Amino acid sequence: MAALNMCKAPESYETYAFNLPDKFKLAAQDELREDDDIRENALKQFREWIAKHPLIKKCRTDAPFLLRFLRTKKFSIPAATEMLEKYLSIRQIYPNWFHKLDINDPELEAIIDTGYLFALPERDERGRKIVFSSAGKYDTSRFTAAQLIRVHSLVVEALLDEEESQIAGYVHVIDDSDLSMGFLGIWSFTDIKNLANCVQNSLPMRQKENHFVNLPSFANKLSDFILSVLSDKLKNRVFVHKNMDELKSKVNPKLLPKEYGGTVPMAECVAQFKAFLKAKRDQLVALDEMQIEINKNSAYWAETTDADIAAGVIGSFRKLEVD
Repeated sequence: MAALNMCKAPESYETYAFNLPDKFKLAAQDELREDDDIRENALKQFREWIAKHPLIKKCRTDAPFLLRFLRTKKFSIPAATEMLEKYLSIRQIYPNWFHKLDINDPELEAIIDTGYLFALPERDERGRKIVFSSAGKYDTSRFTAAQLIRVHSLVVEALLDEEESQIAGYVHVIDDSDLSMGFLGIWSFTDIKNLANCVQNSLPMRQKENHFVNLPSFANKLSDFILSVLSDKLKNRVFVHKNMDELKSKVNPKLLPKEYGGTVPMAECVAQFKAFLKAKRDQLVALDEMQIEINKNSAYWAETTDADIAAGVIGSFRKLEVD
């Protein structure tokens, strides 16, 4: 894969062409108000805005990257630029969560190898990528909460440039059947709150459905707390199933690992996805070069909440507009 250009104002930009099947083009028009003219104009405005931004020092400006934000925000330039500022900021404020997304890191690779988290080979009938997790496979005696979040960041970042997913979105399936009390013990409420803020306000990922199955009773209070800090929009996309039969009424079982009713064994699914991560490694590691200036003496750094990040960084640039 070509090296990423982190210059925020390059001399020229690579020409973009929409090469997806018609069903994605129609979905983009219907759901995102996207057409060739709107997309071209939005990319132009977004790039001019980044080039003029006094706090952004280095940033990707290629079309697949910027379209993450434009499509998530249905081509609202103010909303997309605000999300980019938050995205760049949280990457620097929480480096132990969002930096060094390297599949060659022995610990991260070991977590992926267990089958804890991976994307399934086939998309669903709506073109959505399915991300599968076996929560009980996470070894809490060996790995930390920060490493867990970094694995999720690695998987998410590897998928975000896929334009099919930018348009159709993602489905998450989480099997909690072997979840242990130790999994709950590695979390603090502050971490959960900050992470929820990051996920729903700063990550350009169209999460369409989140399916939890076989959640043990001891995790009910934690799940209630997580739901309490999510927006109503995301709450309505969370489904809790008592058993696999309930899950299979919502998710096509043929798309799941063989152990859950599909055709491809879980080990093979993991191996395929790991090869995908290896191929994307250089681009994922290069993301750490992106930089937005943050004053560590400011209140929004000390508070480490998304609202404070927005007030501090975005407020300083609210009046700067693109003609």
